[in-house]
Amino acid sequence: MSALSTNMRQNRGLYGAVILLSIIYLIYNILHPRGFSSAVLIQNANESVAIVFVAMAQTIPVLLGGLDLSVGAVMTLAACIASVLVNGSPLQIVFGMVVTLAAGTAFGLCNGLIVVYGRIQPIIATLATGAIAIGLALFIRPKPGGDIDGDLNWALTNSLWDFVETYGLFDPDAPWFAPVAWIPVPLLIILVFGVCVWLPFRRTVLGRTIYAIGSAEGAAFMSGLPINRAKVAAFTLGGFFASCGGLYLAIQTASGNADITQAGAYTLNSIAAVVLGGTSLLGGMGGAIGSLIGALILRVISFYFRILSIDPLLQPLVEGIVLLAAVSLGAFRVLRVKNRLELFR
Repeated sequence: MSALSTNMRQNRGLYGAVILLSIIYLIYNILHPRGFSSAVLIQNANESVAIVFVAMAQTIPVLLGGLDLSVGAVMTLAACIASVLVNGSPLQIVFGMVVTLAAGTAFGLCNGLIVVYGRIQPIIATLATGAIAIGLALFIRPKPGGDIDGDLNWALTNSLWDFVETYGLFDPDAPWFAPVAWIPVPLLIILVFGVCVWLPFRRTVLGRTIYAIGSAEGAAFMSGLPINRAKVAAFTLGGFFASCGGLYLAIQTASGNADITQAGAYTLNSIAAVVLGGTSLLGGMGGAIGSLIGALILRVISFYFRILSIDPLLQPLVEGIVLLAAVSLGAFRVLRVKNRLELFR
């Protein structure tokens, strides 16, 4: 009964996020002069990929009951690495992408090892490693720049039609292709990683253990679950998702930039996205798919700044209010708890 009630609460949070996203995006398109067009959808999808991946990266440590303050820095480091390596021949491009993703994954692995074997609280450990990641990014890319392959940039930041036209993977005149030709490639990338990486992982022993640790680590330990391996895997997968965001950001902008402010903003927004997606800051409840939706909600809110001509000086104020409201939603359940045991009922 307890597991059933937990699933119901989790589903309510996810469904609520989906409904909220649908409403605000519908209103956005109504207000936009070129709303309900593929061009607007493609542009919005491009601007959403990085925050979606960073939010997914933040989700896994949060499910453990901790926070990863290095996800924005790892994303920035990955973008700087990609700006140097993702160019040249097709083989060199693939090599650069693999190195970029491997670097972010390795950084996540280091985070996990420090937390587990160094016995340091995640929020402290990742605050320090995030500073290291930014330092490495500045070393690699001391000033903005880079040389990302132009065809790759074009193919991955436009519609499925443009991707097929660039690489000729199949016949674009096929009758089944016309209904889906308008779909943005960035949206497909998000869905593929969400479905093919996160969903299989959460069904593994390590994935289930992460949820168990977030719900009650002592009980998970007494049950003989691989606590240490699950924690290391959580931070490693978080590093992978963060590097995916950095890789796409570099491809989208065709450059790299070791921007400290940007890294911090992405980290803070990832926490808000996690909460908006229905994941509990207490751990043990939620998932990366919900965080994906939460990240899209945050990004759509930022789209309103353009069409409503909000003063740029006021945008940080609005974003701060949204962030505070999102985190407050996550803490609301704690305020209602009268008995600590109720947290895991």
